[in-house]
Amino acid sequence: MVNTLVTVRTARARDAGEIANVHDQSWREAYRGIIPGGELERMISRRGNRWWETAINRGSNILVLDFDEAIVGYTTYGRNRARAIPFKGEIYELYLAPEYQGLGFGRRLFKAARADLARHNCMTTIVWSLEDNDRAVAFYRHMGGEPVKRAPEKFGDETRERIAFGFR
Repeated sequence: MVNTLVTVRTARARDAGEIANVHDQSWREAYRGIIPGGELERMISRRGNRWWETAINRGSNILVLDFDEAIVGYTTYGRNRARAIPFKGEIYELYLAPEYQGLGFGRRLFKAARADLARHNCMTTIVWSLEDNDRAVAFYRHMGGEPVKRAPEKFGDETRERIAFGFR
């Protein structure tokens, strides 16, 4: 019998390289054809190992999905940055390596982030997604999110619409 351990846990500084790898893979998968190529690569290149290690060491809220001692997903979260929207918490990012998508792991990360936000008195949560990211939009709708706000976001010379999904 083979036992595989899957856990959601707080990120450690030594996870930085693996988180950076998941970030790079998942962003290319999610945004290719949505965010202009050069702009997408510039955004990805800003988030290398050192960036993640610094974020972890500064105490940013980062959970990782550890699949048999390999980091295959992560989520970042905290207080809502959009004060005009009446939600206390925000999930800033939730990404899985492409080969681990569609297996229920995103749900586990999402629920863990919401539970930690709730422990810090953030009972309501928003998550922003680009409207053209069909997989993310479907995921947040499936998780019970309701569109509560729309806003444009610029990527170089191009603009994309983003949607805030609210969770109560």
